[in-house]
Amino acid sequence: MKTTYLTLSLSAILLLGMYSCKKEEAVGHEGGYEVTTDSAAVMADSISSVASMKVKDKKFIKTAEVNMEVRDVYNATIAIEKSAQELGGFVTKSNLHSNVVYEDIYNTSDTEAMLVKKYNSENTIQVRVPTEKLGEFLTFINTNKLFLNSRSVNAEDVTANIKYSELEAEKNEKSSENIEKIKANKDKVSLDDNNMSEQNFQKLNTMNMADNLKYSTVNIFIKEPELRIAEIAVTNTDSIDNKYKYNFIHDAKGGFVYGFYLIQRIIVALINIWPIVLIAATLIYFLRKRKISNPKHSKIQE
Repeated sequence: MKTTYLTLSLSAILLLGMYSCKKEEAVGHEGGYEVTTDSAAVMADSISSVASMKVKDKKFIKTAEVNMEVRDVYNATIAIEKSAQELGGFVTKSNLHSNVVYEDIYNTSDTEAMLVKKYNSENTIQVRVPTEKLGEFLTFINTNKLFLNSRSVNAEDVTANIKYSELEAEKNEKSSENIEKIKANKDKVSLDDNNMSEQNFQKLNTMNMADNLKYSTVNIFIKEPELRIAEIAVTNTDSIDNKYKYNFIHDAKGGFVYGFYLIQRIIVALINIWPIVLIAATLIYFLRKRKISNPKHSKIQE
């Protein structure tokens, strides 16, 4: 009896398992298209299913933005850029800089000093990676974080855009054929130029679309959560300033030289105004002479 009961229980479990598998398979094909994910990609990409998502008969342009705090911005930058290159991608922007919040110089001897800076670093990086490697790249970035502030992964469905681009290309081709049938004149030249411009514009859009489908754009902002301290050995400038601040012999010599040139400048200035000096000297001479020649007048005034 116990054996029969055990057999029935095992059979029921097997039937339930088979039913569940069929139900999942049916849900996967529901809606007119099939959603597939590479099992290896799912294992590697623990970040977001969007990064490794594949949908039958659908085309997606994938982008991602990551904002996180890391222990060392410089080392994290080197690691991220190296990972992108190893995955077949490339860096389009990397703007690393340090924010100094405090700095001061401490003299350690008469000739030496220490420049102390308190700062933190940050970097804005833009990376293009092959779309099929996006999940792997985001997983690597995640290993560098101390704290994740934000992360977004987007997949824009551009299937309709691609179809529209194909239809526009066909239309431009037919327009070219129709223009060829027109008799050569000014109108034909104008139509041909306009059509060629539309074709070039369409080709550019197609190239950009293909590039964005092939490579995903990832914008990364990283910063250090705590201040770092840099100690830089420098020269004690105070002792140098005191050494050359005042030199008596040099300054005295300079004073004599300056006085000598000042006298020369005064003489040259008097030479430049010699008519005025001559007139003034003449007036003074005649006034004094007149005063001497009239002593009575001088006494009356007294």
